[in-house]
Amino acid sequence: MKKLYVLLVALLVAGMILPACAPAAPDCADEETFCVGLVTDVGKINDKSFNQSAWEGVQRAEKELGAIVNYIETADSKDYAKNIATFADENYDVIVTVGFGMGEATIAAAGTYPNVKFIGVDQFQSAETPGVVGLNFPEDNAGFLVGALAAMMSKSHKIGAVCGTDAVPPVWRFGEGYKAGAAYADGMKGTTTEVFVVYHSDVGFDKTFTDPEWGAATAKSMMDQGADAIFGCGGITGNGAITAAAQAGAYAIGVDTDQYLTLPEAAPRMLSSAMKLITPGVFDLIKMAKDGNFPVGNFYGAAGYAPFHDLDSEVPADVKAEMEKINAGLLDGSIKTNVPPVKPQ
Repeated sequence: MKKLYVLLVALLVAGMILPACAPAAPDCADEETFCVGLVTDVGKINDKSFNQSAWEGVQRAEKELGAIVNYIETADSKDYAKNIATFADENYDVIVTVGFGMGEATIAAAGTYPNVKFIGVDQFQSAETPGVVGLNFPEDNAGFLVGALAAMMSKSHKIGAVCGTDAVPPVWRFGEGYKAGAAYADGMKGTTTEVFVVYHSDVGFDKTFTDPEWGAATAKSMMDQGADAIFGCGGITGNGAITAAAQAGAYAIGVDTDQYLTLPEAAPRMLSSAMKLITPGVFDLIKMAKDGNFPVGNFYGAAGYAPFHDLDSEVPADVKAEMEKINAGLLDGSIKTNVPPVKPQ
């Protein structure tokens, strides 16, 4: 009995001590504490693509700016406002909202929380809203680059792109840029390339970017028709297409980030990736917020294409030279994709 009494006393004391030793939650209202929160669109933070690239920009702010950082994964589009408010109510200094679908919720939150700086990734601002900047990219340029590459590398002269919904302008620009790049390469090489581009038909956003099974099945259908290069542009949905292409021995082309580094299962056949430099773009805007020179309206990041990595020896010297010329032409404006900002109605 005495042993039991001693044990109970020990447990009681431990219960009193542990809460006292637990780290206190950061006080984001403190002027000396810089807090940055990120809210994903419907999808996971480790999607090896879009959300992950944005989160890596926030993590860079933790390392280089000493920021307190956290994220919330959105499970349902109805939770956009609630998830943003979670950080705003805790007095976070900067909130990064990821994806076109979060645009309206971000603008609404800026009106409710005027002391918070909002960074909307892939959210074009048609009008300036105090405290809000849209981080945008020339996706058509990135799609154009890998479309030209795919066309020049294809032996069957058939290539494909498996994308998220075309209701999201950046996704549509990727797909249309891909077609335009292939046509440009055909004009240079005197070839004719058949291009399959399929967009996810989900009317909502819940499955558009999180449907790897559909992505894989769509890629397999394209390969059954002879396509030997597949571009996946649509988060986890696109990852399904890329992985299926790689496993079938076709060329796989990633999106948003250098997916050779994030999709090891597809890396041996990863020809390149259509890159939006999201990580540095997010970090630069967070730093501007901390330094007191936060912009409003639209801020444009850079786009390009990833290295050829394991397949470098398969890419002929003349193709490498043409890719450099095309990239330079897109940058200086001498080459135009002719892809409009949004899908025509």
